[in-house]
Amino acid sequence: MNRNKLSAYQTLYECLITVSKLTSPFAPFVSEEIYRNLNSITGKEEFESVHLSRFPEVTYRSKELEEKMDVAQKVVYLTRAMRAKNNLKVRQPLRKIMVVVDSSKRAALEEMKEVILEEVNIKELVVLKNDADIVNKTARPNFKSIGPKFGKNANKIAAKVKEFNNLQIAQIERGEEVKIELNNETFSLSKEDVDIISTEIKGWLVESEEGVTVAIDIELDNNLISEGFAREFVNRVQNMRKDSGFEVTDKIKIEFNGSEKLIDAVNAFKDYISNETLARELIQKDLINGNTGQNWNIGEYACSIRITKVK
Repeated sequence: MNRNKLSAYQTLYECLITVSKLTSPFAPFVSEEIYRNLNSITGKEEFESVHLSRFPEVTYRSKELEEKMDVAQKVVYLTRAMRAKNNLKVRQPLRKIMVVVDSSKRAALEEMKEVILEEVNIKELVVLKNDADIVNKTARPNFKSIGPKFGKNANKIAAKVKEFNNLQIAQIERGEEVKIELNNETFSLSKEDVDIISTEIKGWLVESEEGVTVAIDIELDNNLISEGFAREFVNRVQNMRKDSGFEVTDKIKIEFNGSEKLIDAVNAFKDYISNETLARELIQKDLINGNTGQNWNIGEYACSIRITKVK
């Protein structure tokens, strides 16, 4: 138990008690069961039945917090969508995420960094002012527009468009005009005259939606891969705890065996695994002669795990 877990449990308790009261008029039995189950432990409610309690009233609302959560949710949604589309499991940690949002939302995004990183399982988040660092952009002439507009000068103007720098591209994207000089004559190009072509930087995935652009670094080194295996290992052990009917607070001993790479990953993150699973011991052992463990596949590697409750 730590402060974060305690805060989470208290928040969940508050939500369940409140929802049981809100649903009591049209779901009288399940709301009563939830209310009584909770209150029999805490004794915080003065009424024996949810149907005798007072209906909840709005006591607190933070517009600032809602805005922070809104931008955080958008970043998390886009990141998870990219992971799913590219078969990158959430339990596989990644190195870096870069995010571009409107200037009015940058402060909120900075404050929500830790929440976002925990949700998407990425090590570092960088907030950018624009997407120049995560997307390669080039300008191409739209001949359907510049042909009729500039006539005999269209081809020369098209050549100038292909040479646009990042500043000129940014002006076009903002809907501003870009002026170019040709034969001592000034021509103005607007958004309909230019097509902006965006390509992702190698090793990164990029998605944009509703004014939020997210880029994630998908290159994996050995340490990230090993941590991903360790997280998958924790998941298998937690499933075994649940299937075995262990209490949340029960301490266990873990015996395991498998391929060399998987064993190395488990040993490298031994403290993390032990902490997450409440394991007093984590031992590599040949699970044979009646001491057989449960067989699992973690990625392309097979492993066998056995857990026993200890005092």
